[in-house]
Amino acid sequence: MHIGIIGTGYVGLVTGACFAEFGVYVTCIDRDERKIKSLKRGIIPFYEPGLEELVKRNIEKERLLFSTKIKDAVSTSLAIFIAVGTPPRGDGSADLSYVEEVCKEIATHMDSYKVIVTKSTVPVGTGKKIKNWISKSLKKKVDFDVASNPEFLREGSAIEDFMRPDRVVIGAESPQAIAILKDLYRPLYLIETPFVITNVETAELIKYASNSFLATKISFINEIANLCDAVGADVHVVAKAMGLDKRIGPKFLHPGPGYGGSCFPKDTMALLQLARQHKVELNIVDATIRTNQKQRSLMVEKIKSRLAPLKDKVIGVLGLSFKPNTNDLREAPAVYIISRLMEEGAVVQAYDPVATDDAKRVLNNVKFKKNAYEVARNAHAIVLVTEWNEFRNLDLKRIKKAVKEPNFFDLRNVYDPERMQELGFNYYSVGRSIKSQ
Repeated sequence: MHIGIIGTGYVGLVTGACFAEFGVYVTCIDRDERKIKSLKRGIIPFYEPGLEELVKRNIEKERLLFSTKIKDAVSTSLAIFIAVGTPPRGDGSADLSYVEEVCKEIATHMDSYKVIVTKSTVPVGTGKKIKNWISKSLKKKVDFDVASNPEFLREGSAIEDFMRPDRVVIGAESPQAIAILKDLYRPLYLIETPFVITNVETAELIKYASNSFLATKISFINEIANLCDAVGADVHVVAKAMGLDKRIGPKFLHPGPGYGGSCFPKDTMALLQLARQHKVELNIVDATIRTNQKQRSLMVEKIKSRLAPLKDKVIGVLGLSFKPNTNDLREAPAVYIISRLMEEGAVVQAYDPVATDDAKRVLNNVKFKKNAYEVARNAHAIVLVTEWNEFRNLDLKRIKKAVKEPNFFDLRNVYDPERMQELGFNYYSVGRSIKSQ
């Protein structure tokens, strides 16, 4: 089977490469000529473990092609996946202008039956809009179906998530469209992946509901962590005991500086805006968003409580991306925290294993270093924001010798409080009240 993928961002490129690995012939489209030239050489525009090797292998097998022309995908493909951006508008709603533009161009090249599949995260009702946009733009009468196939890819482990997903959601009205999409995902039947077959509107809502619930778990445990600090409890023990309840589960019960990335902030806001348009109150989602925003501020206040006034204080920051194994800085807690610290006169020196080059375009006047030990040199405090593996086993004695003051703010609770105190650090974590706090 031949398919087309419109958009070579994170979702589109991972989806295209993984389908090619399944043996499908894939044509990926992007209007950015420079990006397409790079992709043809196997150069990936973002960091995702294993993706570069996957792309290069399938280019060599001639199963993965790249082009700037949508007609190259439409002419050869039975299914066309739309994976363009749906950025938030000022009110938090999703901007569908890129989706609309792509639909109209797809229609101008259609001369036989196609399944148009939304892979982008879109509000409920977008499927009907897509059908209308295409119908109005067709040059001649052509049969087509619209389907929704939301993605559930975690940055840093996207290939594994595609190859061994928790579920595959297919939203479509037409038996023919459902059959085509099930055929595309046939390799997953071998590992007994659950398939959820539903209508388009339900499939569209599943993605928003899933991400909003996961974001809610993060905000909930962060609020519990703040309470633990106040009453002298240990949030890790609380979370462990909660997670042992099979109705709750252990995942996403990890306290920290709040969630970030391209999905949770955008999708919670879009779901909230969608509900408002339909005059439905989503108080829990609203509270999740507000809690997450507040959590970042609380991390800044935690640092200030020890170091204030911050003017001319040197603060070393470890980790810039919103999570490990990605260079994504969108809504990253580190970006917010650094900006706030510098507003109050702090001098920030920082290091990230992957995201430093991207951070240089976002953060001005930060002194970027080559490793964690350079970050520690003459610092009044170390702030661990992103829990990259290389930060989990630092030579703490070397860090202690390098700093000017032994203040260590562990915003991911990587280290053992007692050991840090024994080494002579003033140790501050999230939700684990200890004497130095």
